[in-house]
Amino acid sequence: MEKSESVLEEIQSYKGAGKEIREAISSPTEEARQKAWAAVIPLVAKLRRCYEFSMELEAVVPKILARLCAGPHSPSHNLETQQALVKQLAQVLEFVLKFDEHKMRTPAIQNDFSYYRRTLSRRRMSSRGPPPGDEYRGEDGDSELGIDSSDHLGHSLLDVEDTVTNELANRMSLFYAHATPMLKVLSEATTRFVAENADIPIENTTETLGTMAKVCLRMLESPNLLAQFEREETQLFVLRVMVGLVILYDHVHPQGAFVKASNVDVKGCVKLLKDQPPARSEGLLNALRYTTKHLNEEGTPRNIKNLLAA
Repeated sequence: MEKSESVLEEIQSYKGAGKEIREAISSPTEEARQKAWAAVIPLVAKLRRCYEFSMELEAVVPKILARLCAGPHSPSHNLETQQALVKQLAQVLEFVLKFDEHKMRTPAIQNDFSYYRRTLSRRRMSSRGPPPGDEYRGEDGDSELGIDSSDHLGHSLLDVEDTVTNELANRMSLFYAHATPMLKVLSEATTRFVAENADIPIENTTETLGTMAKVCLRMLESPNLLAQFEREETQLFVLRVMVGLVILYDHVHPQGAFVKASNVDVKGCVKLLKDQPPARSEGLLNALRYTTKHLNEEGTPRNIKNLLAA
């Protein structure tokens, strides 16, 4: 988690290269292309660092879950006796929700990365040389960004591949294509944890996640407990953690979090979010809308679907 602050800073301070890219498209001079390429390269390096951090989280979260869900004791006992580890899992969830909130508000990420991949593809084609009399066109059919062998954009193809190889670019593209990429990674890691640890009853994992979500909801619904929060950020922390837990529970439980038999009061969670100012709640409501697994299934009560309607 020591790295998480710098990763959040990367995404919070992300400005994008939209202006330079638009100029390179509308006026495809050597100078404009060079300026756009120079603007995009450091941004792609930022995106790579964020993506690689998601891989670190993917590796560590199953280890935390194993300590909280395995062993001879009940999940409640483990939660009670390993509160420091519970707090660490909560901090992971808060980071993930924070990151995805910023990502959803930054469409420049996908635009920049798309431009990077198109340009890189053209550079590779120009280094091999197009067939005689043939002009290479990118996947979008435009040629104004085409780069010929006379281009000198300040970065050799080898330098660029040191930044992001083609294989890594494919993985990053899939990662950033999702509305909430960090949550997707975390959800898949949790699902995989359950599938690969048949010796740990699935009920242990769902009870662990469900109990933590209940505690969060109880804290937020209690005026006395809320009064003890010295900073508004603490309340936001608990809100994010609660939403993250509901999403993970929905991915792990066979019937999901929305059915009546669920161990999570999703209706209470959503109503609580709806009572918050939109600036505080909209990103979290979107995470529930777009990252849960069972929301749109027939078994989900209509009142919950209506509550979560965008």
